[in-house]
Amino acid sequence: MTTSRRDVLKAMAATLGAAGAGAAADTLGLPRAVPRGRTLPNIVIIFCDDLGYGDIGTYGAQGYNTPNLDRLAREGRQFSRFYAAQAVCSASRAGLLTGCYPNRIGIHGALGPGARHGLSDGEMTIAQLVKQKDYATACYGKWHLGHHPQFLPTRHGFDEYFGLPYSNDMWPLHPEAGPGAYPPLPLIDGEQTVKVGLTHEDQNQLTTWYTEHAVDFIGRHADQPFLLYVAHSMPHVPLHVSEKFRGKSARGLFGDVIEEIDWSVGQIVEALARHGLADDTLVIFTSDNGPWLSYGDHAGSAGPLREGKGTSWDGGFREPCLMRWPGHIPAGTRCDDMAMTIDLLPTVARLTGAKLPDHAIDGRDIWPLLAGQPGARNPHEAYYIYYETNQLQAVITDRWKLQLPHTYRTLAGRPGGTGGKPSLYSQAKVTQPELYDQLTDIGEQRDVAAQNPAAVARLLALADTCRDELGDSLTKRIGRGTREPGRLPAGG
Repeated sequence: MTTSRRDVLKAMAATLGAAGAGAAADTLGLPRAVPRGRTLPNIVIIFCDDLGYGDIGTYGAQGYNTPNLDRLAREGRQFSRFYAAQAVCSASRAGLLTGCYPNRIGIHGALGPGARHGLSDGEMTIAQLVKQKDYATACYGKWHLGHHPQFLPTRHGFDEYFGLPYSNDMWPLHPEAGPGAYPPLPLIDGEQTVKVGLTHEDQNQLTTWYTEHAVDFIGRHADQPFLLYVAHSMPHVPLHVSEKFRGKSARGLFGDVIEEIDWSVGQIVEALARHGLADDTLVIFTSDNGPWLSYGDHAGSAGPLREGKGTSWDGGFREPCLMRWPGHIPAGTRCDDMAMTIDLLPTVARLTGAKLPDHAIDGRDIWPLLAGQPGARNPHEAYYIYYETNQLQAVITDRWKLQLPHTYRTLAGRPGGTGGKPSLYSQAKVTQPELYDQLTDIGEQRDVAAQNPAAVARLLALADTCRDELGDSLTKRIGRGTREPGRLPAGG
């Protein structure tokens, strides 16, 4: 596909003066092994959709190959307890981009084509953060934080955007939705819809198109610090893959899709190397939530974790995560401390010297964990896991996870569907607080609440403090620290 991006967008050519940035880098104690005298890092975030904990080679995947991701692990740091902000699309992306729990900023669930709200212009995204330091910024892929013009990436700090405004299954060809459930699926370039009514063949090209835009962006901005956010539509169903990968893996269509995502990572990393930027660039690879298990052979795997997407069990929001920055992040290492996507924005603020927003955020700087500094610990007392519309469902500390009473979906041991058709979930309940030892029971199989009453009491107290700040619809609490999303004007 030929797009207008390269013709209509102005190439950024500003360069960063070494003197002003040098002082910021000195305060970090970072090595100076960066070419051309540059001290501010490029940031590349590659964010998959519905990729499970067990879906890449270095996390145990079988039946297909992920050599480029495995290389990222060898040359960087692998995280075993890295969490998305929530186990669903829009909410998860809101957490990544703003450093806030998504319910703090009024984003719940997955916004559909009929939504009249989105990311508020009162929030600061990671793109707006680095704009303080004259970064070039781009978002290619799935946005899903509002599809009306005022909510698009170009209104939230990104110079360039190309991709889908929401999930690729929100289209008339969805076999389970019924006639008229969704309008034609649009493809957006900047703020212009360049095609209405994507076809299967169009979707086959999505991973390639996003990758081509990313590689082109790197080349155009090699002399300026940049933030590149590649938000793949895959492996969210309906699965699509280009002809160059179709039928290539032993895992069927799902494996083909993952091998193409791996290829995309390789193309991006190769572009960084070709332009002499490998040592200048922090690359982060992770996913928005766990696998959509009801789709069976078209879904991924949560590996040893319990349940999947759409639940507050670890399979729903504990993600594979790889980070590489040669000379700064130790190669071939593993971090077993907990971390979350909300921590990326404040960490990038530290690395760039940018000023954090004046309003409250929830993430913390985790650079010492990324850098593998001796004695580094996660700075959070706990993470709070919400789902549905502001339901506080779980609390996580360094050792414990407390599941609070709530209802969740499950296949209850039944297999998922085949050929792109899902199995039906049933409903199950956590009827009283359940405690799991995350250090010895990764699969959340043994409730040890009765044996550890002090731990239960501590986590219940933390949950209550969180309810004061962020609310909890399960206990009918209204938080004092929440903010409204952006909304279309009445009649607009």
